[in-house]
Amino acid sequence: MNTMITMFTLLQVTTDVAEEQGEVTLSFLDLALKGGWIMIPLFLLSVTAVYIFVERYFAIRKASKTDSNFMNRIREYIHEDKIDAALALCRSQNTPVARMIEKGIQRIGRPLPDVNAAIENVGNLEISKLEESLPFLATIAGGAPMLGFLGTVIGMIRAFYDMSMAGNNIDVGLLSNGIYTAMVTTVAGLVVGIFAYFGYNFLVARIEKVVFNLEANTSEFMDLLYEPVS
Repeated sequence: MNTMITMFTLLQVTTDVAEEQGEVTLSFLDLALKGGWIMIPLFLLSVTAVYIFVERYFAIRKASKTDSNFMNRIREYIHEDKIDAALALCRSQNTPVARMIEKGIQRIGRPLPDVNAAIENVGNLEISKLEESLPFLATIAGGAPMLGFLGTVIGMIRAFYDMSMAGNNIDVGLLSNGIYTAMVTTVAGLVVGIFAYFGYNFLVARIEKVVFNLEANTSEFMDLLYEPVS
């Protein structure tokens, strides 16, 4: 803790000296470059995290859209023994719910437990597709701060090395590179990790809503099959 406080103090002194000398304030790019090579994998992880989040968000959003009248029409077709029409309706929807119900309709006539098992298998596959790439997003959430901490350690080592090589002629400017590396990589790692963490949990919550919708439609379909034939 004392070491970190000392480094923050040195960084503040360096900033004050720069301001007194009239130097130009560092831009975001210049500040990022101060982080050294650790910023390269952090940048790649940030781009990957954004891509995964956006791609999965729209995929989950598409999967969550269902026709509110879908199950009513399926019920009517099955009651009227229009199996082909029910299958055609399912194939026209292109949603996880429709694919599950389609599999159930194809199994009509078999024991009901077999029908339910077939629907659940399709549901598991659909959920697995929605969860694709989420483990990697979770890895980024945990790994990015660790990379940032690695940059912090590298920066501290560099600063103390420069300090030892300077001997009695210690110059604050000489230590600034190591301090910048330590601080910038810490911030960058935390920013990437926090975004990936919240993004992961947001997507998981959206998937849980899709799962609930799939289970509700499965129950409604199975209730339909259990209804006595009039």
